[in-house]
Amino acid sequence: MTRSPALGQAKYVTLPQGDVRYFDRGEGRPVVFLHGVLVNANLWRHVVPEVAEAGLRCLTVDLPLGAHETPLRPDADLTPSGVADLIADFLDALDLRDVTLVANDTGGGLTQIMLTRRPQRVERVVLTPSDSFDHFFPPIFRPLSALAKIPGSMRPLAAMLQVKALHRAPFVFGWLAKYPVPDDVVTTYTAPAHRSSTIRRDLRKFLRSVHPRHTTEAAERLRGFGKPVLLVWANEDRVFPLRLGRRLEALLPDAKLIEVPDSFAFVPEDQPGAVVRHVLAFVGAMAD
Repeated sequence: MTRSPALGQAKYVTLPQGDVRYFDRGEGRPVVFLHGVLVNANLWRHVVPEVAEAGLRCLTVDLPLGAHETPLRPDADLTPSGVADLIADFLDALDLRDVTLVANDTGGGLTQIMLTRRPQRVERVVLTPSDSFDHFFPPIFRPLSALAKIPGSMRPLAAMLQVKALHRAPFVFGWLAKYPVPDDVVTTYTAPAHRSSTIRRDLRKFLRSVHPRHTTEAAERLRGFGKPVLLVWANEDRVFPLRLGRRLEALLPDAKLIEVPDSFAFVPEDQPGAVVRHVLAFVGAMAD
């Protein structure tokens, strides 16, 4: 498996940064799903079908965060602000309007940055556990940024991720998903950087530029973001603790926090039904 057929038809769009693959399923108002570092569109494979069947168009992007399969241009800006602009460029290129953004993990941090730069096409936002405030990266993953500053470091990192016995370790997926992620899905996360030097190049460009200042600065600017935000946060999450969701709820002018039990950070993996239910209720309420 590369990407689950549940995500819909694979398509490509040419952006200033290069060609980006996305998956398109359903018709109606657009809902764009975003993931984090070293995962890809497969994170949303259990969420997209029901959201699409409810009458919405689901577009799931393979962001260039190390588990993508199409490298970007060598000169692409893959700093956090650069990838945030890539998200906005994606919405522009497809002329998407009144968009609902649904984001997880690093994708949520990038969404927050994007909303402070080019929010015009976004109508509402759903943030599941995400990088925010001084958690960019969270402490357990912060060494990735330092590692990426060392030339040649991505090859041994990619090789380490091939070791199946490590996948449930806290510093890999063990503290992100409460329940084991299927091996075939994990392979789609870990294989691209292992087999491609250009994917490792893209990954390194992003990792070495990650710093909490990006999300702390975004948080200050988001005080003026008045559109509806739903925070669907796992109350057992040790990577992005619930207190971060509560801080975002207090910060954002029009935000509501919903706690999800029996889940870690990867709520779309651990509790996809809860994500579907809350997204549909939120989007439906905004349409009334």
